[in-house]
Amino acid sequence: MGSNCKSCNKCILHEKFNIKAEQDELIIALAGNPNVGKSTVFNSLTGLKQHTGNWPGKTVSNTRGHYTYKDKKFVLVDLPGTYSLLSNSIEEEIARDFICFGKPNATIVVADATCLERNLNLALQVMELTNQVILCINLMDEAKRKGIFIDIHGLQKDLGIPVIQTAARCGHGLDDLIDAVYHMALGNTLTNPKKIIYEEKIETELKKLIPRLKPILNNKLDVRWVALKLIEGDLTILHSIQKFLYDEISLDTHREVACFYE
Repeated sequence: MGSNCKSCNKCILHEKFNIKAEQDELIIALAGNPNVGKSTVFNSLTGLKQHTGNWPGKTVSNTRGHYTYKDKKFVLVDLPGTYSLLSNSIEEEIARDFICFGKPNATIVVADATCLERNLNLALQVMELTNQVILCINLMDEAKRKGIFIDIHGLQKDLGIPVIQTAARCGHGLDDLIDAVYHMALGNTLTNPKKIIYEEKIETELKKLIPRLKPILNNKLDVRWVALKLIEGDLTILHSIQKFLYDEISLDTHREVACFYE
C-alpha cells in the first residue's frame, strides 16, 4: 500500500477494526447502554444485510449492517452495549476506540426513555469525543404507558445535538432517525454539543495539559477529552493513541506520547 492508503480511514477501519467499507459508504456507529432496544434499532435499519465477526484481538462480537437511504449507502456498526466510555472493560474500550479512531460520520446513542437520566451519562461522554452525535430516545411507548413525559425540544436545545424519539419495536420514529443520520453524515447538520465544566482544580490542570497535547494530537483527537483521560489516570488512551495513530505521527512525537507514562 502507498503512504496515502495507510492513513485512509477505510483502510484503518479494515485493518484495525475488521470492517470493510467501500469508498462511497458512510460509517455510522450505534452506541447505547445494555437493554435500551439498541439491537431492535439495528435490526430495523439493516434488516438481513448484516455481518458478524469479532473485533480484532478480542472475543467480543463485531456486528455491522448495511442500508441505503436516498442516494447514499451506509454501514451501521453496532458497538458493544456499555454504560460508559471509561475503559473499565473490553467492551467500553472497543466502543471508545471506534468512536475515537474509526471516525464514524455520525454516532447514534440509543437511550431508554423510561430511565433517561441514567442513560444520558453515556451520551454526554460521547459528546466529549465528537460533535457528530444523535440522541435516539427509544422505548417512548413504554414511557407513555408509565406516564413519563420528555421535553424533546428542550432536551435538544440543552444538549446541542439532534434528539429523535422512537419506539423501535413498532417502527415509530425510525424514518426521522434515518433522515437525521443522513443529514448529519453529509455535513448538513450543525451541532454544538454541551461540554461539561468541571471543578476549578480540574479545569486548572486541563489548562496545563492541553498546550502540551495539541502538537502531539495535531487535531486528530479532541485535546480536552484526552487531557481528561490523563487526569483520570487512564493510560489505556495512550496505548490506543500509539496503536491507531503511530503511523500518522513523527518518531519525536511518539516519544513525547510515551513520556506521559513516566
